[in-house]
Amino acid sequence: MQSTHKVFNQPLPLVDYDPFTSDRALAEHLARYPVQWATETFARFGARIGSAEVIEWGFQANRSDPVLHTHDPAGHRIDEVAFHPAYHSLMALSMEYGLHSLPWEGEPGAYVARATLFSLMAQIEAGHGCPISMTTSVVPSLRKQPDLAARWEQRLTRTYDPSAQPADRKTGVTFGMALTEKQGGSDVRSNTSTATPIDGGYSITGHKWFCSAPMSDAFLVLAVAPEGLTCFLLPRWTPDGMRNSFTIQRLKDKLGNRSNASSEVEFQASWAERVGDEGDGVRVIVEMINHTRLDCVLGSAGLMRQAVAQATHHASQRTAFGRLLAAQPAMVNVLADLALESEAATALMLRVADAFDNKDGEQQELFRRIATPVGKYWVTKRTPGLAYEALECLGGNGYAEESIMPRIFRESPVNAVWEGSGNVIALDVLRALRKSPNVAEAFLAELRLAQGSDSRFDAALDQLSESIRGLVSESEARRVVESMALLLQASLLIRSAPTAVAEAFVSSRLTNDRGGLYGTLPGGVDQRFILERATPAM
Repeated sequence: MQSTHKVFNQPLPLVDYDPFTSDRALAEHLARYPVQWATETFARFGARIGSAEVIEWGFQANRSDPVLHTHDPAGHRIDEVAFHPAYHSLMALSMEYGLHSLPWEGEPGAYVARATLFSLMAQIEAGHGCPISMTTSVVPSLRKQPDLAARWEQRLTRTYDPSAQPADRKTGVTFGMALTEKQGGSDVRSNTSTATPIDGGYSITGHKWFCSAPMSDAFLVLAVAPEGLTCFLLPRWTPDGMRNSFTIQRLKDKLGNRSNASSEVEFQASWAERVGDEGDGVRVIVEMINHTRLDCVLGSAGLMRQAVAQATHHASQRTAFGRLLAAQPAMVNVLADLALESEAATALMLRVADAFDNKDGEQQELFRRIATPVGKYWVTKRTPGLAYEALECLGGNGYAEESIMPRIFRESPVNAVWEGSGNVIALDVLRALRKSPNVAEAFLAELRLAQGSDSRFDAALDQLSESIRGLVSESEARRVVESMALLLQASLLIRSAPTAVAEAFVSSRLTNDRGGLYGTLPGGVDQRFILERATPAM
């Protein structure tokens, strides 16, 4: 049979490339931080995850949803979750590179190094990042109970061990959390799960509406003890080597994040150990939540970067109406605008991670307290719109499941929902500002590092300073947090990005000289420079 057509004008797939070395913005912003010791690690990791093999793992892990097995063939209750082998390969790779443990291994700049690695992996497959994130984030809360921390931290090895057996028999462990209940959601103080003291621990009874990564080895949970809401460590196995009472009622059928198992669980006289004092549950669990909120920023920044990489790569090879898409002014404006958003998110994520590295300094601690929710609010909320616009740049190809774009689009809302949705986060910022003027001053001091470089930035900073020092009402919380995020990004870009990038951001984000959608950068912006900077090299 004769061929009826030839395939041409179709871009090559973006595989067998290095998402680290091909991201000029990431490399340049990273140079500001003390992570030279990790340069070789970044290079090895980037080359590995950009391979066709690892990219295919991401597709495989998301095509095959986790499966709940409540019983074994003999009828014993086991409550185990089965995953596609690709999921296990991704977990093993992430843990091999310390994405779950780097901050606790003692290297300077470890949070920034981990932020880089975590955001790179999020570009390839974000779902398995949930247990990776929680395993990292559990440590600060565990340290509120030193005897628990001493036992469990030593199990945070770089070996992935998915076997279902007691933690002391495994070569490595992972952690999850189960906080929210069906009647309360973010309002954890309305929890009804109860904790009764028993010999050697507590007996917990209750139901959790969202339990993340139920295959983990242990979980931080909240329950009401005699002295009030308290944090507990609840392992899958009891000290005598028996399965703990941990009934998985169902796995959630979610919009995205398909490779990751999210569940509802029931505790019926489940054995647990207290973390911190009775009645101090919120303060203890906040230590973990602050870290997972950082990871929301990292994951979303990674999704943004992959969306931009796909869109710019496509446009650099696809011709329409006789010209490359990347040479057409309307498309250049869209792509440059998307790239600008992505670079601003990258700069912000690294700076917030750096504040975690410098957590012993009071100024950095105050900045971290406010910048984490500000960044979480803004970057996660900007991701879905960017993902959609980048998808459209690929046309019908971007809407087809063979492309990674539908998965990125489905994944894009999760970080805005997880660990506090928009209003929860904005009101958290408002409480922090009201509680301590030192928090506001630490944030403004960071912004002032760019003062005097651009009159438009200075005017916006003056306006924000006045708003923060005034009595901000709850109805204005989102507006103020948005301004805080934009000015933080602008300050970072003014200080560390090329002039063309900083100018484009200030003129398009701090003035009214743009439209409501991407692709409306004002005249005078060096759009082609920004586009070329963002296009990955094959």
